[in-house]
Amino acid sequence: MANCPNCQTHLATVREIEGLYYRCNQCGGRAETMQQIRRTVGDRYISGIVRRVNTATETSSRPCPFCTTPMKWLQLPNPPLDLESCRTCSMVWFDPGKFEQLPVGAVDTPEDALARALEAEAKWKIEQAATRSRGLYGQGAPDEWWKWPLAILGLPVKVESPEISKRPWATWSLAAVITLISFIAFFNLESAVQNFGFIPAEWWRYGGLTFLTCFFLHAGFGHLLGNLYFFLLFSGEVEEHLGHWRLLALTFLSTFVGGFFQLLATPHSTIPCIGASGGISGVMVFYALQFPKGTLAFFFWRFGWIHLPAWCAFALWLLLQLLNYSMQRRGFSFDNVGYMAHFGGVTTGFLLWLRWRKLKNDQTEVVEQ
Repeated sequence: MANCPNCQTHLATVREIEGLYYRCNQCGGRAETMQQIRRTVGDRYISGIVRRVNTATETSSRPCPFCTTPMKWLQLPNPPLDLESCRTCSMVWFDPGKFEQLPVGAVDTPEDALARALEAEAKWKIEQAATRSRGLYGQGAPDEWWKWPLAILGLPVKVESPEISKRPWATWSLAAVITLISFIAFFNLESAVQNFGFIPAEWWRYGGLTFLTCFFLHAGFGHLLGNLYFFLLFSGEVEEHLGHWRLLALTFLSTFVGGFFQLLATPHSTIPCIGASGGISGVMVFYALQFPKGTLAFFFWRFGWIHLPAWCAFALWLLLQLLNYSMQRRGFSFDNVGYMAHFGGVTTGFLLWLRWRKLKNDQTEVVEQ
């Protein structure tokens, strides 16, 4: 639990339309994450705060409310404010009355302009790659009508993929369990996340079981539906190749290693990590490497339908993850995505593909002999 650095009492979680923050009911101080501050002051002003947090050197005598390490002093010039922050937890502490002095909106900063330029460049590169591939892989719209609304929402749809001869029981069962547990957790999400989310600074809880329990928790319906869609999109063919138990091993090993990567990146963080994306990343890379000629279709209003081979789509996705992670580390992005978990899942999927890529062919050769 988070404690006030002034009076050591537990901080209360306050929910507002813009999000939540942590408040001390005794002294009136409050702890705000960078993302929450951005919702108040906007993208233009927050870049200056992030830059000063990253360069702060003077240490305060008061501990961070979340990880208890000494906070750093930072000074804001406009308006002049002395604040304390924890870079590890991406948090700023405001003594009573100081948060209200922050401006709503500010003049554009060079850091903010650079962030937008990097984002525009990344989008341009993806569009250019898709345009170059259109001549080779542009084969028009898919035949199934139900793929249209999915693609219009920005999701990839399969147009060519290996045929599945058996029902993917492990895929369907795991998707059902994820859905059931996530829905149950939604009734008291904050408690579920605090108890069963993976917290790097407390990775040993329940004997390390939170490395896996976090897989079944999601922050909302959008988070849940997105992860379920990508899992179901790729795991059927992977299960056909590996079998039921190896698919589950691939998924949960990728989840575990993803959590381990997140632990190495933020060992003192007390922010819970939840979601199945680490395990799904392992399934995605296995699919892209095992079925490189499988084709995914994307719909762009400007270009129409673009068809890309699975390996190319995955390479673009991985490039985007690396770019977003770099921007997050530099303070140009304020999302809550655990990119290190994705990289851990990708690493696991790649290593298991090296071991299991010829599994089905080897079994076929034994039968024929």
